Amino acid sequence: MIDMRVIRFKSKSGERLGVWIENNIVDITEVKGKRFGSFLDLASEAESEELGKFIEEMVARNLNDLPRYSLEEVKLLKPIEPPEVWGCGVTYKRSEEEREKETGIKGIYRMVYSAKRPEIFFKATAHRCVGPDDEIGIRGDSEWNVPEPELAFVLGPKREIIGFTGGNDVSSRDIEGTNPLYLPQAKIFEACCAIGPSIVTVDEVGSEPKLNIRCRIYRSGEVMFEGETNTGNMRRSLEELRSYLCKYNPVPPGSVCLTGTGIVPPEDFTLKEGDLVEIEIEKIGILKNRVKLLKD
Repeated sequence: MIDMRVIRFKSKSGERLGVWIENNIVDITEVKGKRFGSFLDLASEAESEELGKFIEEMVARNLNDLPRYSLEEVKLLKPIEPPEVWGCGVTYKRSEEEREKETGIKGIYRMVYSAKRPEIFFKATAHRCVGPDDEIGIRGDSEWNVPEPELAFVLGPKREIIGFTGGNDVSSRDIEGTNPLYLPQAKIFEACCAIGPSIVTVDEVGSEPKLNIRCRIYRSGEVMFEGETNTGNMRRSLEELRSYLCKYNPVPPGSVCLTGTGIVPPEDFTLKEGDLVEIEIEKIGILKNRVKLLKD
């Protein structure tokens, strides 16, 4: 299988669906009389076929007839408009240690880390999410705001995992640290989540991929923080998280679930307006977002 990522982008023709092959964008919005407006449309059309193979063969058969663009000609958008975004917490040992530090409450996050049931919380709706090169928000009533770089999975028509993208679960650590019951306020606000830049299919990277994740934060061109991890360090499997997310919970197809972070900036660091956050996930690409201070 060739290195091929599914994206949404904006061109002179409006919002389009495409595949990102090396440095070229191939427009697959309309192929042989069929219209694909979203990644979910591709999954529905593929039905029982492997989705990645379906996309690759469709592109190969019609390549000469499909419009192509350079990256410079388009603006990348969120790779999917998720009806819901969910998050998972304390899936890495590093996260358990840092969450316990911020609250000062001993044992609560250790119990979550080792418990049978994972921590799952509601994160965002589509209008609270941003895409590549858009601005992420930090709350004006918080003094300790951080990015949380995460692998995210996308749910298909049968609530199965059909692909993976990158995510930034922007969080207000001091609000959550004051009391764990304040978690929704620490997590849900304007531009609290970024996803992108692309989606890769399960058959391209595997159902339990072990992918490198890197995060860099720039301030005035200077690197203020750099960290990395690998999704192989997660305590829980992705299928386990998906299963608990969907248990007695009719999560709509196309929804996205962030799977937790293993990269945590030091306690004396907080995001500031104008910072640039780069989250790079192997096979998926680099998600870049500037920071804006939200006004009430």
